[in-house]
Amino acid sequence: MENGYVKSTFIKEGLLEIEFFHPKQNSLPGAILAELAQEITKAGENDDVKVILLKSGGDRTFCAGASFDELLAIEDVVTGKAFFMGFANVINAMRKAPKFILGRVQGKAVGGGIGVAASTDYCFATKFASIKLSELAVGIGPFVVTPAIERKMGVSAVSQMGINASEFHSVEFAEAKGLYHQVFDSVEEMDQAVMELADKLIASNPESMAQMKKMFWQGTDHWDELLAERAQISGNLVTSDFTKSFISQFKSK
Repeated sequence: MENGYVKSTFIKEGLLEIEFFHPKQNSLPGAILAELAQEITKAGENDDVKVILLKSGGDRTFCAGASFDELLAIEDVVTGKAFFMGFANVINAMRKAPKFILGRVQGKAVGGGIGVAASTDYCFATKFASIKLSELAVGIGPFVVTPAIERKMGVSAVSQMGINASEFHSVEFAEAKGLYHQVFDSVEEMDQAVMELADKLIASNPESMAQMKKMFWQGTDHWDELLAERAQISGNLVTSDFTKSFISQFKSK
């Protein structure tokens, strides 16, 4: 618990739940990012898995994005790129998995957390799931996650959030722009809807769903290279004195 976890559990036949957790508002250090990408890839290759449910532990924050502690510890560009490749690998694993991934967003999503939510194929949320694309506010930029968010929400929404990086945007905004497909007043109502859709999908033709997913993600085959290029940009920026000062100030708030 102290270092967080990623765990996969069959909660019913055909439905694999992948849950991640970190005590610091479900932030994502490199180790959790690596495990998350690995578990998603394994789930995609497992014939017993018909549908994947991606969620986080706790009840207040879905995901706070990158780990500030780890960002501050980065001393060179190579290490910086490697860290941001963690987000690239998670997004690409979600993109490539030939199974529908349902997202369950119980609370706020920040930075890379929006990228994770945007990479699900169908995303449920509660009314508490406001969003903030905070990278510019800490001296970097949302380079790695932008392709996934832009695919769901459009260039206008990404630029609005990316430029106004210190402000949360409402769950109504996120739903209207296509990040969330259904929003609920409570976790209980959301979980009931998640299970209702999951049951329908478990009973559906796996090959049909795999082909549909391929169709929905058409035009993203170059993302292995694209996200690596974006990780390099972030890796360059995170080592600057300017960025380290911003992250330190942001962390102390």
